[in-house]
Amino acid sequence: MEDVLAGLRAIAEPTRLRILILCARSELSVTELVDILGQSQPRVSRHLKLMVEAGVLERNREGARAYYRMAERAAGSGVAHALTPLVPLTDATVETDLARLETIRVRRSERATAYFQENAEQWEDLRGLYVDDALVDASLMEAVRAEPVESLLDIGTGTGRVLEQLADHVTSAVGVDNAKPMLEIARDKLDRAGLNNCQVRLADMYHLPFPADRFDAVTLNMVLHYAEVPSEVLREATRVLKPGGRLILVDFAPHELEELRDQHTHRWLGFSSEEIGRLAKGVGLNLKPALSLTGDPLTVCLWNARKADSNDLTTGNIGAADLRAAS
Repeated sequence: MEDVLAGLRAIAEPTRLRILILCARSELSVTELVDILGQSQPRVSRHLKLMVEAGVLERNREGARAYYRMAERAAGSGVAHALTPLVPLTDATVETDLARLETIRVRRSERATAYFQENAEQWEDLRGLYVDDALVDASLMEAVRAEPVESLLDIGTGTGRVLEQLADHVTSAVGVDNAKPMLEIARDKLDRAGLNNCQVRLADMYHLPFPADRFDAVTLNMVLHYAEVPSEVLREATRVLKPGGRLILVDFAPHELEELRDQHTHRWLGFSSEEIGRLAKGVGLNLKPALSLTGDPLTVCLWNARKADSNDLTTGNIGAADLRAAS
């Protein structure tokens, strides 16, 4: 009873209700919330502190920054999830807040796209700045080659590195990316190597241009930390996997290198196995234990997951706010 009352008290204030609606849709920093709400940083911080203490929001520290999202398992999460759908989205204040939120999300996406456009030529050099590329590549190839693959999808293919290395193991492969300069390089490399079973396509990883149950395997190699909404990327990747198909995910373990966010537009500073586990469960993937590739200063993890068959699919419930750890 006290948990319910505490959650109600934490939400029952106009600004805090606005914050809850926003954090149900995106994981946001204090600065971003200040921009949306048009209120002072100390005031917004006080609201956030109360909501976290009541278990309505969760606070996730990313290096020097903190991000807030609707709580999933804390004391007040049930109240938050129950009340959020009751708020009319046609309310003038809510409409304004959500429009400003969309502006922030578009701005994030534009920064990431601009970065990829500007760095297409030297992308392979940039990839190896903080981690042993050869070790990562070898582990990824071993994981994919562990089983026959007729059709492969590489999401965020960049300059086509994964396609090049797996071309001889697959019947056909498609790489998708949203940066045209990257794809031009990839297409040229594949043509020069005579890899006619591989192709690249301009596409959005949130809206893949493929039918459901299309691919035997999907790879996401050092891509997820750029995603605004990781849960939606994995949901879409799972959609295009055949039942029993495999998702091979490679990304950083949690770290505190802020420069990767500031200089290289990383949205997330790595993912824990617990976070990936919640993601996998939510979209119907059966996850195996991670393979850790320890480096200096960063560690890379490889997660291998299999799409559940229709008779044992566990869809899970990912709330709109669960962007990172479930997301």
